[in-house]
Amino acid sequence: MTQRWKPSATVAAIIEKDGKFLLVEEHTPEGLRLNNPAGHLDEGESLVAGCAREALEETMHLFTPTYLLGAYMSRFVRPARGDRPAEDITYLRFAFGGELGTLQPGRSLDTGIVRTLWLSPDEIRASAERHRSPLIVRCMEDHLRGQRFPLDLIHTDPSVCGLQK
Repeated sequence: MTQRWKPSATVAAIIEKDGKFLLVEEHTPEGLRLNNPAGHLDEGESLVAGCAREALEETMHLFTPTYLLGAYMSRFVRPARGDRPAEDITYLRFAFGGELGTLQPGRSLDTGIVRTLWLSPDEIRASAERHRSPLIVRCMEDHLRGQRFPLDLIHTDPSVCGLQK
């Protein structure tokens, strides 16, 4: 029997204020990269809750998702290095827009996050070689053209939360 292929489920917060977007600069095996506040969905977590959690961990700000921007897929192939094998990862990203809340005192940025920064759309487009994901620009462009889907498009059955270990 062959092993079933599974994409890596992630959530991302697309946060715009006064014409600029909130990004994070983070350490990756490829060096310092820019990304949306984003990360992997945890077991037992809804997409909306995962997005709020990742935004808080990576920006130290509360974030309330108010709409689904879209569902996106991308593929990343990391070449083998030393004794580390090559990785072929397909990401399934659920991107959300919403309301940025207050900075939470006493918190620190998540491990690997160097800083947060606000960039204009032109600055984001011009820095594509530093992007961790090709979806940064696509999500920004979808946001700018007004793409919005209601959160009730997404349903998380209560059984998901009951399966936590």
